[in-house]
Amino acid sequence: MADAFVVHQHLETRAPRSAVLIGGGYIGMEMADAFAHRGLAVTVVEHAASVLKTVDPGFGTLVSEELQRHGIRVETNVRVERIDIQDTRLHVTESNLFHASADLVLVGVGVEPNSELARAVGIEVGERGAIRVTRMMETNLPDIYAAGDCVETWHRVLNRATYLPLGSTAHKQGRIAGENAVGGAREFAGTSGTQVVKVFDLVIARTGLRDDEAVRAGFDPFTVESATWDHKVYYPEAREVRIRITGDRKTGRLLGAQMLGHVHSEIAKRIDIFATALFHNIRVEELNDLDLSYTPPLSSPWDPVQMSCQTWVKALQ
Repeated sequence: MADAFVVHQHLETRAPRSAVLIGGGYIGMEMADAFAHRGLAVTVVEHAASVLKTVDPGFGTLVSEELQRHGIRVETNVRVERIDIQDTRLHVTESNLFHASADLVLVGVGVEPNSELARAVGIEVGERGAIRVTRMMETNLPDIYAAGDCVETWHRVLNRATYLPLGSTAHKQGRIAGENAVGGAREFAGTSGTQVVKVFDLVIARTGLRDDEAVRAGFDPFTVESATWDHKVYYPEAREVRIRITGDRKTGRLLGAQMLGHVHSEIAKRIDIFATALFHNIRVEELNDLDLSYTPPLSSPWDPVQMSCQTWVKALQ
C-alpha cells in the first residue's frame, strides 16, 4: 500500500507524461490500463515471450493486441539490465538491444514471501521461502499462526502445498487463522488458483492447471480451445468468448480452464463455474449436467462453459 500511495502522489504532484512498466503480469496490466486512462504514454516490458504468462501464450498475444489497440507499446523477450537517470529522465536498457526512456518507471516482476521475521524465530519455511503452515494455518511453533502472501498454500488440484499468493486466498486464510487462534478447529479448504484481470475492455481469467503445469504434476492433460458467443447471437451485441479447457485424458477429470472475452461477457462469473467444478473434483462432461440460467440477452440454452466442455469431449473421442 505504501508503494501505491507514493506512485499516486508522484502522479498528482509531478504529472509525468510517460511510463515504462517492467513486468507484464497482473500488476503491469492493471497499471498499464490505469496510466493510459490518465493520458500517459506507456511501454510494457516483459522478459517472457508474451505478457500475462499465467495464461497460455495465445491468450497472452490477444492481451498484447488489446494493449496495442490503446496505444501501448509492448516489448517481450526483454530482460532489463539497467535503469539510469539522465537529464531528469529514466532510461531502461538491455545491453544494446532495447532502450526506452520515460518520466516514471514501475517495476512489478512478481511476489516474494516476506518471511524474514519467521525465519529469525525458528519458524520453518518451504517452497520459495514461504512460511510452512498446516491447513489450520499453524506454524511449527506452538500458538503461532500465519496467513496470506507470506505462507504456503494448499492446492486442491495438486493435492499439496505450493506458493500461490492471492488476495482472495489471504482473506480466507486470515479468517481461519483468527478463528483457530481463539480456540477453533477450522481447516483451509484449499485454492485452485482462480484469478481474473481486466485490461481495458478485455477480461482474462484462469483457474486450476494449465497444460504444462498438469504435465509437471503427473497428469495426462488434454487441452482444447473453443470460441462461442456470450449470449444468443440473434440478440444485439453478442461478443465472442474464448475458452481453453484442460482435462485429464485418462479420467476425464477437469484440471483447469482459461477464459478471455469482453468486459460485459461475465468472464469472472463464468470462470467461477469451472472453479466450483474443480472444488468438487468433477469430470469435464459432468458440467453439462449443471442447471445453469438462460435468457437470450445473457446466455444460451447451453452456456458457453458447457459448449466448451462439449467441444473438449468431442475432441477427445
